[in-house]
Amino acid sequence: MTQFISAISLIVPDYDQAIDFYVGLMGFELFEDTPLSDEERLVLVAPSGSTETRIRLSLASNEAQEEVIGEQAGNGVFMFLETYDFDGDIALMERAGVDIVEEPRFEDHGKLAIFRDPFGNKWELLERH
Repeated sequence: MTQFISAISLIVPDYDQAIDFYVGLMGFELFEDTPLSDEERLVLVAPSGSTETRIRLSLASNEAQEEVIGEQAGNGVFMFLETYDFDGDIALMERAGVDIVEEPRFEDHGKLAIFRDPFGNKWELLERH
């Protein structure tokens, strides 16, 4: 049996603000934005070229969810974004004012940097050797 993770939920305070960041600034694709009720939408985004896993932008619907916005991985890195153009991507993020938490560096597995999205989630940008 073939299986794959179709989506990972990322709790956000505002759908449109999240779409502006991930699609508008980061260049992700918007795969779906379907109203489910007056308040809830099914919003799926993913890096350009992704074939299976999406990020479901989920609006915080209660106080407990609001409290974990930006802290879904504790204080650790929550998402790992691989690229084939690290220098171009990091330059774009720096020009756009993205919060670079750990400056670019070389590790055994590649060149990486840690950045934070507008909601507080830490991401690792990685270009493998």
